[in-house]
Parts: sequence; structure tokens; C-alpha cells
Amino acid sequence: MTLDLVARAAALVAVLGTGVVYGTDVFCAIVLRPALASVDDRALVAVMGNVHRYGDRRMPVPGVIGVVASAVAAALATVVAHWTQALAAAVALVLLLVWLVLYTRVSAPINRQLTAASDAGESLPNGRALQAQWDRIINARALLQGLAVAALCVALAI
Repeated sequence: MTLDLVARAAALVAVLGTGVVYGTDVFCAIVLRPALASVDDRALVAVMGNVHRYGDRRMPVPGVIGVVASAVAAALATVVAHWTQALAAAVALVLLLVWLVLYTRVSAPINRQLTAASDAGESLPNGRALQAQWDRIINARALLQGLAVAALCVALAI
């Protein structure tokens, strides 16, 4: 198998991993966020605490696959001097790393607070405010993931 084919295979794997996270973020932005607006604060904390419990355990796998495969695709496309493919995969990698910064600095701390309260069976007095902070960046997160998927598709198409 040539390095060109391995680079394309890595881009394909990156699309699949990134697509899982992209789909999840889009679902949260267009379905979960408005649905949570109609539940009481206690239910919000219980539901989101449980959602984050599972999401924070399981979503790193496709996320890491997307980031690593994007880096591999960019590196291998560079080695074989396919500059447009390399640039597209590198753009995807940068977008995913920006997403990761948003997630670790904003979303993850909120996730931990909601999960801890849910585990304890408590309602948080600031639960709705925490969710509002989380909601403020979900569109940006979805956009970053969507642009990364698009850039990876360009890397595949070239």
C-alpha cells in the first residue's frame, strides 16, 4: 500500500471519528438544548449529569481517533507532497484542536459539576446557569466539527 493510500485511509478514518462528535454536537445544539428548556431545574441536572457521565467516558474514543487520524493524514500527505490534501487535513486538525480547547476549558468543567450533582441526587441552585454556559458554545463546537469534517472530505476528494 502506498503512502498516498494510507494518507487517504487516515483521512477516511478521521471523517468517521470526527463525524461521530460532529453529529453529537449538532444533536445537542438543535434537539437537546431546546428540549432542556422545558424541564425543571432538578430534571435538567439529573438528565444532563447522566448524559455527561456517559458522554465524557465514551466520546473521547471517536474524538481521539479523529484528531490522530487527521494528524496522520496531514503528515503523510506532506511526505508524498500532496500539498492541497496536506493543507486540508492540517486545517481539520487545527479546527479539532480549537474544539478540544473549548471543550476542556468550558464544557468539561460544567459536565463534571452536573455529573457530581446527579450522582449525589442533588439539584444545583446554579444548574440552569451552568447549562446556559454550556449551551453558549455548543453552536461553535458544532461548527468547528462540521468544518473539520468538510476539510477532511476535501482531503479525500483531492
